[in-house]
Amino acid sequence: MALWMGFLRSLVIYHNPVSRRAWRRFYHGLLEPGDLVIDVGAHVGTRARAMRAAGARVLALEPQHPFAGFLRLTLPRDITLIEAAAGAVETEAEMAVSSRHPTVSSLRRDFVEGARDAPGFGHVQWDRRQRVRMVTLDGLIAGYGVPRYIKIDVEGFEIDVLAGLSQPVPLISVEFLPGFPHLTHAVIDRLTELGDYWFNPVQGETGGFLWPDWRDAAAAREWLDGLRGDASSGDLFARLSE
Repeated sequence: MALWMGFLRSLVIYHNPVSRRAWRRFYHGLLEPGDLVIDVGAHVGTRARAMRAAGARVLALEPQHPFAGFLRLTLPRDITLIEAAAGAVETEAEMAVSSRHPTVSSLRRDFVEGARDAPGFGHVQWDRRQRVRMVTLDGLIAGYGVPRYIKIDVEGFEIDVLAGLSQPVPLISVEFLPGFPHLTHAVIDRLTELGDYWFNPVQGETGGFLWPDWRDAAAAREWLDGLRGDASSGDLFARLSE
């Protein structure tokens, strides 16, 4: 029962008309028809659908039950669904699952352990485990081509996903969690190793950039460190300098 209640909770929060409209509008201004995009951690598919509406060719990765099954039944046929996680190597891994709050299910053990004392996570319990297949971004690129954009939302596992990417792509977004700034700092470090990236955050599900311009890694780190631990999470976008 808890599993299905968590699933329905995610549908209400992320698959509602307001959120869908905001992200459709956002991606229409960011992507061009025909762009290849990879959605790592597709969840209920809100972003994947919004990117498809902008004309993108979408690869959607989602390993977690029952979300992968929901996507298999409901995604448009021209979105490629891959029922797997992404990481540093091709393997199998164990995901810690929260039945009531499945959006915070994670493959990263130290995230789960640290979240127990983090603001906003006191009510969360990771009560199940699920074995998942893991692929790499490099492997996806070898099979499908270099994407215009990669969206990564995997609850603290973002740096591990990027460990499986060995080349820069024009646009990447990663989830940031204000209670875990060190995880996003590691992501910023990794991105600057890959290329000359500039940054701009989107807070919550607003579907809009916080800054009027793109800023360097130092500015992104300073902004991140200034957030309260209980501030809204969101996406930190990184754009490769042209």
